[in-house]
Amino acid sequence: MSKATPATRALDRAGVAYALHVYDYAPAPGKIGLQAATALGVDPGQVLKTLMVLVDGQALCAVVPSDRDASLKRLAQAVGGKAAQMMPPDAAERATGYRVGGISPLGQRHPAPVLVEACALDLAQVFVNGGQRGLQIRLAPRDLITASDARTASFT
Repeated sequence: MSKATPATRALDRAGVAYALHVYDYAPAPGKIGLQAATALGVDPGQVLKTLMVLVDGQALCAVVPSDRDASLKRLAQAVGGKAAQMMPPDAAERATGYRVGGISPLGQRHPAPVLVEACALDLAQVFVNGGQRGLQIRLAPRDLITASDARTASFT
């Protein structure tokens, strides 16, 4: 597994400190973040999952703790939209340049605005996907927000 991905290159360009963590990728459908947390031996709330969403037809990258569910209604409201829906997996892969299970909020092919669940700011360190299945990036949540030019809101 290559540890140089568009996500790590984006962090390098931003001068952000981070650590890489490799694990055996073998999740149940819809449980990618929870499986990563178990494999890494960390609290599931520290592992942030990346959701590609369409809000009023526009792409948005939502980042939320893996032990929480995003409210699509609250997500749309947080960005001034009316309705949100999950982006189909094939569209998410085309937009981001990553495979489902390896989608990172960093270094996307066609960057979408990023919205991070505000509760992530309560943590000293978080994990986000590193751009490959089985690769997580550990960093400070404020560094994630800076590097991805994200906004924060409560949408769980």
